[in-house]
Formats: sequence, C-alpha cells, structure tokens
Amino acid sequence: MATLLYRLGRTAFRHRLRFLVGWLLLLALAAGGLAAFGSHLDSEATIPGSQSQRGIDLLERSLPEATGVTAQLVFAAPPGTTVDDPAHRARIQDAVREAAAAPQVAEATDPFETGSISADRHTALATVLYPIKRDVLDDSSIAALEDIAAGARADGMRAEVGGTIYSTAGMHAGIGEVIGVAVAVIVLVLTFGSLLAAGLTLATALAGLAVGLLGVLLASNAATVSDTAPSLALMVGLAVGIDYALFIGFRHRAQLADGMDVEESAARAVATAGGAVIFAGLTVIVALAGLAVVGIPFLTVMGLAAALAVLMAMAVAISLLPALLGLAGERLRPKPGSRAARPGRVGAGGLRWARLVTRRPLITVPAVLLALGALALPALRLDLAMPDNGTADPASTQRKAYDMISDAFGPGRNGRLLVLVRTRDGDPVRAAAEVGAGLDLPRVVSISAPEPGTDGRTAVLQIVPEQGPRSAVTRRLVRDIRSRTPGLGAAAGAEVLVTGSTPAAIDVSDRLRDSLPPFTAVVVGLSLLLLLLVFRSIVVPLKAAAGFLLSAGAAFGAVVAVFQWGWLAGLFGVATTGPVFSFMPIVVIAVLFGLAMDYQVFLVSRMREEYVGTGRPREAVLAGSRHVARVVTAAALIMFAVFAGFVTTDDLTLKPIALGLAAGILADAFLVRMTLVPAVLALTGEGAWWLPRWLDRLLPDLDIEGAALEHPRASHAEHAAEPVTPSR
Repeated sequence: MATLLYRLGRTAFRHRLRFLVGWLLLLALAAGGLAAFGSHLDSEATIPGSQSQRGIDLLERSLPEATGVTAQLVFAAPPGTTVDDPAHRARIQDAVREAAAAPQVAEATDPFETGSISADRHTALATVLYPIKRDVLDDSSIAALEDIAAGARADGMRAEVGGTIYSTAGMHAGIGEVIGVAVAVIVLVLTFGSLLAAGLTLATALAGLAVGLLGVLLASNAATVSDTAPSLALMVGLAVGIDYALFIGFRHRAQLADGMDVEESAARAVATAGGAVIFAGLTVIVALAGLAVVGIPFLTVMGLAAALAVLMAMAVAISLLPALLGLAGERLRPKPGSRAARPGRVGAGGLRWARLVTRRPLITVPAVLLALGALALPALRLDLAMPDNGTADPASTQRKAYDMISDAFGPGRNGRLLVLVRTRDGDPVRAAAEVGAGLDLPRVVSISAPEPGTDGRTAVLQIVPEQGPRSAVTRRLVRDIRSRTPGLGAAAGAEVLVTGSTPAAIDVSDRLRDSLPPFTAVVVGLSLLLLLLVFRSIVVPLKAAAGFLLSAGAAFGAVVAVFQWGWLAGLFGVATTGPVFSFMPIVVIAVLFGLAMDYQVFLVSRMREEYVGTGRPREAVLAGSRHVARVVTAAALIMFAVFAGFVTTDDLTLKPIALGLAAGILADAFLVRMTLVPAVLALTGEGAWWLPRWLDRLLPDLDIEGAALEHPRASHAEHAAEPVTPSR
C-alpha cells in the first residue's frame, strides 16, 4: 500500500494543477447540483418490524389523519378568570377559525365543542390537523400558526403552539461551531509554526467537507435522508478532515526540516502518514456503515452520511493536499534557526512525558485505570429516550405549550397512546370497545371511545397515560398493555397493535438498547483484527481495545453527568435534564472507535518502527512518543474544539453526541494513548511485540509506515536526477 500511495503523492505533486482543477470541478458540480435540485430532508424515524411501525403503516391506509402531523393551540386565561368568560371564549374561537383556514391545515377543533377544557376551566386545548408528513410541512405554515397564537395574546391571555409540527433536529451552524474552527486554526498555527502550512491544512479539510456535505444534501433527492444526518456529517467530517491533513502536512514539514527534497518529502508523507490516514479513515467508515445492522433507517442514513464525509476527508488528504504542497514548494521548509528546523527541540515535551509515565509503569497503569473508571461511573445510570417538546428550550413556544398541557391536563396528555384494533370480518368498533374494557389499568387516566377507520375493519382507541412520554412509568405501561393485547385481541377476533409517537419512541429506544452490546462486540472484534494486521502483535490490539472501551465509558459518563444529573448544565446550554437521546451511545461508539484507532496507529506505528530498527523496547516507546506526541496532541485538541463547538447547537439529537465525543477524545488521547499506552508497552517490554510464528506467516504485511520504501530508495534517487517538468 505504501508504494501505491507514494506514486499517488508524487503524481499529485507533479501534476498539481490538474488535481486542483479536478477537485474544483467536483466541488462546482456538487454545488451546481444542489442549486438546481435543492435538498429534501426527512424528520421521520421509522422502525421496520416493530409493533408501532406496523400500526402506523395500517393507520396510513385506514385513518390517514391519525398519522399526519398535529399542532396544539393552548390557551390559558388570565389569573382569576376562566376561558368561559365571553371575551376570552370569543378570542379563542376566533383563533381556532383562523387556524382552520391557515396554509396546509385540514381541520382545527374547537375546544368548547370537543370538551378539551381543563378541570379548573382555566386552560383550553385546540388541535390543528395537517394531513401530511413533517418533511413536507412548510416552515411558513408553522410561522402562520405562531402568528395566530401571537394575535390571541391580549388582556393577559396566554397562547402557545406545540405538537409534532416541531422537529427536534436539523442542520445548524452557530457561533459555537465558528469558535471551534477558530480554536482549530490556532492549534494548527502553533503546531506547524507556519500560517501557510496551517492554511493549506484547513483548506484541504474544508474542500473535502464541502464535497461530502453537498453530496449528502444531493442524495436526499434520490433517497430518504434524515435531517440530523447533515449535522453529524458536518461535525465528523470537519474534525477528521483537519486531523488527516494535519498528520500528512506535519510529516512533510518535519521531513523538509531534515533536508529532504520537496517532491520526495510530499510523496513520502503521503506514503507513510497517508497510509495511517487510509487505515484510520476506513476504520471510521466501516464502523459508521456498520450502524446499518441495527435495522433503523434513520440511524443507517446518519452513519452513511458521516461515512461519506470521512471518505471525502480521506480522499482530499491523499490527493489534493500533495498538490497544494507542490504549489507551496520550498515555502513550507522551516527557516534555519526556527523551532521547526531544530529536530531536537520538536517533541521534547512528548519525550519528557513519556519518560515520566514509563519510569514507574506499575503506578501509572493503576492510576489511569482508576481515573477512567471514576469518569465512567455515571454511565451505569444511563437512561435513554427519544427527545420531544418537553426537552426543547424553555423559552420556545413548543416547550411552553408542552408545560401548559402538562400542568392543566396532566403530563400524560403529551404522550397519548393509540391502540389500533383491526378485525377480520366483524364490527371493529365493537371489538375496540371490548379491547378498551380490558385495558383499564392503574396507570391509565382515560380511554377514548373507538374511532372507526375508513376501511370498515379498523378502529382506534386513544389512551392517556398517567405520566409523560419519556417517563419510565409510561414505558412500563406500554409493555403491560402489549402483554394483554394478544389475549384481548383473540377474544375480540381482532389484531391489536399499540402504536403512536410515544410507543414508536419507546420501540426505537428498546431496539437501540438491545443492539448496543452486539454492535460494541463487533466494533471491538474489528479493532482486534485490524490492529493485529497492522502491528503484528497480540498485546497491542488487546490493550487498544481495552483502552477504547474505557474511553467510551468516560464519554458516556460525561453525558450522564451533564444531561441527566445536570452537572454544569448551564455552562453547556442544557435547559432540561432527563433521559439521553437514544441514538447517542451507538453513534458515539461508532465514531469514537475510528478516532481512537486513528491515534493508536499514529502513535504505536512509530514505536514499532523504532523497535524494529533498534530492538530496544523502552527506547522505542520514548522515541515514538517524541516523534508523534506533538501531532497527536494537536489532533486531539482540534477534534475536541470542533466537537465542543457543536455542544452549543440547538439540535437536541446532536448535542449529547457532540459532548460525548468531546469527552471521549480527551480521555482517549491524553489518558489512554499518551499515558496508558506507553506505560503498558514499557511494562510488557519485548512481549508487547510478540506474535506466534505461524500467525506471522499467515498475516499479510500492510506496511502502514512505508518500510518497503526504504529498499528501492537508491533507485529512486537515481531517477530523481532525471529532469522533471512539473505543472505550473
């Protein structure tokens, strides 16, 4: 592989203008395609094979209005009055009539006719029905409804809008993300000691990110792409794009400081550091694409979108970057007397740290394990649920409506359950009534009269639970109801399905919770296999897998502490504590796995290179740390800055993922890779690089660090004397 990458790097360097124009054309085509076709993002999460999804599919055919999005207009009379006061009643009914005539609305129910008035007659609830899915609901339609509510606020009357018209996800970029990129630029400048080198690295990363993100948005016209997918692709693509370009650019500049020819240095940097980039990138892609095994299309699309962004980051690093290095030429060579031109000074801090942690490894290893274990302790209390309006910003209208409904009608009114009864040949209304009579459970507040469908075989019951949709009590109630429905359905001669948004959210959380252990096992098994191939060692893969699990535990612990327990919640902009977004653990594991392997390869490959050359294990650990500690530290700080910037987003699905990745990166880079890894390798000595001979013969040689390039170097030097006319 190193030889192929060497040729690619040399070709890109020599034909730099062609490579640059090629990438610019690709970017222009993607941008032009988006301008021509736009994007079509979907906010719906389906769960194929689940009971709730089967019910939703049946409802779409027999009672379509039950599966469209709904809005809630909540009115609260001023203190000391009721909604029955003539002036208040008239204002509410006027607002409902305006809502019925609003864009895309099918029907608006009058709360005085439906009886949706609180027991104290202080609050009224009107339902606005949209016979469409959320992804085709125009933002202008939501704004029109909000304007109607604003018009009803007079003489102390409160009016807010809630319901499923609001999405908890979407692609956002704000000041936090800008600050994260700014910090990344500062780290790049300090690492390279050159504005030009930092600028080329950032330009490479942004080019790959732009192509990848535009590709995701374009794909939404041909396939269903969730509205969270571009945000995850943006976050992951930006972080790995900067890091991959950094690894290659840093290697190139270090070789220039040693006096290597510019063209040779660019080709060799792609062949060596680029090999590690390929390995790390493919690892992330495989892990992200592996999310498809969970069987939730929403999650599969998120993984594939982020995988595309990583693929583009990898592609620009090994093809566009060497072309840019060719354009920069000798200007990237460190000036004589500068810090970058003094190899003895570069990496001195990493060497001192490696000596410190390897001096007494029997103290270092337990200390790090205790620290990581303490960070991971909160993860034992991890509670998962899907976000809803109850987790929105307290200042938002949907959160105010949610709280008003909970206070006036009880929290269960925000999490109603639908029980679909489908008969074979009998009366569905009678069958639904029989089923409903058997569901009068302690935690049920009310059961509606059966509502018949349009097919003559279906009827729907609405159950209001005692607690809200994210409550553990409601989750137990759904399971209790489902345990009774088979018997009730058999007695009534009907199929009974518990469905609706609340059971669907519970089904998603259960599916993800059940999928997490096998997915983690697959990821860890993959890491063991890949690292066995790369390092030809038994100890190194086992240590890397254990370190990854510890980093993941620390990531989950940080999320639980902030999002569930409320520690530093104000600092991170977490307005509401409670269960964590269900997709967080499995997405964090997929992304963090690839990034952890990234640092593992760059750090340990240099140690192995030194060990193969000297045969002295402790000196190899120290020398490897001296060479790569600075760039691994910079890469970790950049990723942390990028992920931390996304913690400030309003996207409730992305926020905990960003925090988990930021915490996981810090733990993995500084506690695991920079501290635990050198200590364990020093403790195990030559045993760290032991591999049975029979296994050594079976395994292919991937040559990540480019050892094969050393042998033909003399012939390359002879050919280098031949005149070459590069593109200008």
